[in-house]
Amino acid sequence: MSKGSAAPKAGDRGVRSGRAAGPGRGGSRFGRLLQDGAPGGSALRLLARWVRRPLLPGVRLWRRNIQLRVVAGTLLMSLGVVLLLGLVVIGQVRNGLLDAKEKAAQSQAAGGFSAAQDKAATTSAGPGGQEGGRAGSSLTWRSTLVEQLASGGQSAYNVVALSLEDSDGPASRGARASGEVDPATSIPVGLRLSVGQGAGTFQTYTRIHYTNGKGAESGLVVGKRLNDAEGTQYELYYLFPLTQEEDSLTLVKGTLATAGLFVVVLLGAIAWLVVRQIVTPVRMAAGVAERLSAGRLQERMKVTGEDDIARLGEAFNKMAQNLQLKIQQLEELSRMQRRFVSDVSHELRTPLTTVRMAADVIHEARVDFDPVTARSAELLGDQLDRFESLLSDLLEISRFDAGAAALEAEPIDLRQVVRRVIGGAEPLAERKGGRIVVVGDEQPVVAEADARRVERVLRNLVVNAVEHGEGRDVVVKLAAAGGAVAVAVRDYGVGLKPGEATRVFNRFWRADPARARTTGGTGLGLSIAVEDARLHGGWLQAWGEPGGGSQFRLTLPRTADEPLRGSPIPLEPEDSRRNREQAQVLPGARAQARGETREDGVARQVSVPVQPHGDRPALPGPPRVPPAARATVDPTALPGSGARVVARATAEADSGEAMASTHAEGEDGTRGR
Repeated sequence: MSKGSAAPKAGDRGVRSGRAAGPGRGGSRFGRLLQDGAPGGSALRLLARWVRRPLLPGVRLWRRNIQLRVVAGTLLMSLGVVLLLGLVVIGQVRNGLLDAKEKAAQSQAAGGFSAAQDKAATTSAGPGGQEGGRAGSSLTWRSTLVEQLASGGQSAYNVVALSLEDSDGPASRGARASGEVDPATSIPVGLRLSVGQGAGTFQTYTRIHYTNGKGAESGLVVGKRLNDAEGTQYELYYLFPLTQEEDSLTLVKGTLATAGLFVVVLLGAIAWLVVRQIVTPVRMAAGVAERLSAGRLQERMKVTGEDDIARLGEAFNKMAQNLQLKIQQLEELSRMQRRFVSDVSHELRTPLTTVRMAADVIHEARVDFDPVTARSAELLGDQLDRFESLLSDLLEISRFDAGAAALEAEPIDLRQVVRRVIGGAEPLAERKGGRIVVVGDEQPVVAEADARRVERVLRNLVVNAVEHGEGRDVVVKLAAAGGAVAVAVRDYGVGLKPGEATRVFNRFWRADPARARTTGGTGLGLSIAVEDARLHGGWLQAWGEPGGGSQFRLTLPRTADEPLRGSPIPLEPEDSRRNREQAQVLPGARAQARGETREDGVARQVSVPVQPHGDRPALPGPPRVPPAARATVDPTALPGSGARVVARATAEADSGEAMASTHAEGEDGTRGR
């Protein structure tokens, strides 16, 4: 049960229907609510997919091309450095230009202020002391002063004379400006306040506006409070346009931008060339390694020079040469071993036939011997049978190793093959005290296969299940779905320990190493069976748990040369220990998944037949599988890496069971399974 939930006790009322009833099922249900029930969730996913689709080729290229990443990183870092240096240089140039302009403006304004004071002193001390003459001259005094001061600037500056803000003089003492400057908008209010209240020289930066429609421009204003010829205070301002400095700064910015762009492009080209010298040998090594892995062992790298890349190429070539030599030695050794096994097997045929004839004569005359000799004759016959079987298996294995095994595929009904196998194994099952049950033989199970090889595989699986089933029933299940057919053989014997499911197909492997070779088969049956499955393009997989029996599943394609994508039978049976524990903990959820609920909400329990053999505990028998379930492909039965195939998505690691599989999908170069 998931955390925070509890199973209701029997007889409790008020249990709310629709509760999640599985390990982690509540979380998955909540996830489905967020995914499917959230407003606009589908639209957001479609939008994200639509945005991501055009970017996928670029992302794939970025991940696979190290040269692109290095060049792009170099360009970005170079661009950052150039931008930083450009900002620093532009700031220094701007400060230098402004400092020079301020010094020149202050010098020019100081000279103008001195000239205005001298003019005021000269005018007040001159002749014409009549009151009317002084009044008439004062009307034009500021205008004349502004014109005289601005005449020496030659458009380098403009002069503005303003009355104080609190002056009560006549209107003739209003604003006077040169160069059609608008004093109201060009002189900042803060500067006027500073000039009106202080006695020194003040300056600030501003925007100079004109009354003739000329565009505003940046400028420097220097102002001071002075006295005119009549002793009345007024404000005199010098306005210096910064057009020349702005042009100089723009020229510097353009030069820096051009130089910076050239430097960035040059650094990118240099990085591309440098990285190319390193990446090209690496790509060459990768291509050679791919060709080596494809079997072209004569491939070598081209080595030029004596640098580190050259030493890497030489080391790579030496490694490839050593690998080629070792592989050739192993191939030669393998050919010699196969040749030896084949020759020995063929050479043993003739003496074995002679020994068999002599043993048959002795075996027929054993009634005339004493008991000890008669028993020896029987043992001799049994061991000769075993030796002949072993010799036949060795010949078959040698044909597989030599690649001489041929497939004679034709459409066959696996039900007939299963019936023949069961007919031959029923006497052994009766002697063991069990029986063989067939499930799923209501519908035809047709596939293009070699009937002789498939029958040999199934006979081996059924006989092994009977021998290791400890007298319990053996279940043979058939199913077909999509492009695959499957036959599973389930026993309820000792099972397999963890890790044994991957070694059970090894040649001459036994679960108990101390067990004598006088019992059981030759040790090559499952190895031949998995080779037969590979020859069909199918899978032979195993599952088992200690004390819970095992299941072997043969999956074949319906048509020859058709790749398998799944199996219609889950590798882990439904009555495994883990599935039974989950069914006991969560009977309601499992029953709902199988459609086995009664009106009172209590799940039906699968009947477990009692095994009447000794004092051994009874294990669950084969469950009744509805026909619809047999025809459905279990998506969790898809092949994995060959080490583990689980029948349910909620499966977790269980230390008490061994689950593994051996895939026979194509020729992968591995044998011994």
